[in-house]
Amino acid sequence: MTLVDIPENPVPPGAVSGEIVASDGVRLRYARWPKKDGVALRGTVSLFGGRAEFIEKYFEVVEDLRSRGFAVATLDWRGQGGSQRLTRNPRKGHVRRFSDYEKDLAVFMREVVLPDCPAPHYALAHSMGGAVLLRHARKSTNLFDRIVLSAPMVSLHERTMPGPFLSRLIAVLRYAGLARHYVPGGGDTAVNTQPFDTNPVTSDRARYDRTEAVLRAAPELGLGAPTIGWVHAALSTIRLFAGRRFPGQVHVPVLIVVAGAEAIVSNLAIERLALRLKTGGQVVVPGAMHELLMERDIYREQFWAAFEAFARPDDLDALLPPRETRRA
Repeated sequence: MTLVDIPENPVPPGAVSGEIVASDGVRLRYARWPKKDGVALRGTVSLFGGRAEFIEKYFEVVEDLRSRGFAVATLDWRGQGGSQRLTRNPRKGHVRRFSDYEKDLAVFMREVVLPDCPAPHYALAHSMGGAVLLRHARKSTNLFDRIVLSAPMVSLHERTMPGPFLSRLIAVLRYAGLARHYVPGGGDTAVNTQPFDTNPVTSDRARYDRTEAVLRAAPELGLGAPTIGWVHAALSTIRLFAGRRFPGQVHVPVLIVVAGAEAIVSNLAIERLALRLKTGGQVVVPGAMHELLMERDIYREQFWAAFEAFARPDDLDALLPPRETRRA
């Protein structure tokens, strides 16, 4: 499938893109790249975006990784980007359950990454993508040597997290057959097309405008508000993460990078989870907003420093900060 190429956001050279089909028949768009010439090969990073994101938004990140010696592979989750939409209105952000995203991950690894991308295998996932990778990390068949999460959706921010009454109402509406309806107040306006001055995800105007330029050139990539079904599925996953047993089920090393000025996900929930991981920890980037990889360079450089330290093939104990210094 074609990647959108515009002057403000050119496709990195060497791209191979196409379509794969998940086990339930949903079509998914993917892309992969080799490492850059002249740098030593370090393996492959599989890159996973958040809700309403798309491959083109991460072209700069792809180049950052290729310059560091990594091959890169990525996909659009079902229901967004260039993958198959799940409702008649293509702007609705919908999924039945988050385990469906794991079907996307499974076919992507089986048909794109493992056959054609060199080991060792790392995952880099943002927000909702981080939630999917955390779910996967508890499985004995985990396919990654290490996982780096950028502002993962362990829970929603305290100002937006539904309380018990609203959570029950969402469940009632979902089981009443309204799962594909927008959440109350939601609509078709694409994420990342609202005015920059009121956006909750980045302080970098140039990078925000670049994403908006892609959506102007290819509005079919845009996604609006989530559906009642998506929110219900997200709340179910949040409850999974809050369970006492969950952290002990994660055996792959995980580094969580937290945005200090977060307004989308809950840093408190991330801290509680990180402190209980067997082989994991967190690093805070003070002042950064939710989209760490789309932030200003002063914040991105701190993210990449943490990534580089964690991705070295040294003993894990030398890479993570002492437990008492891991804080949100």
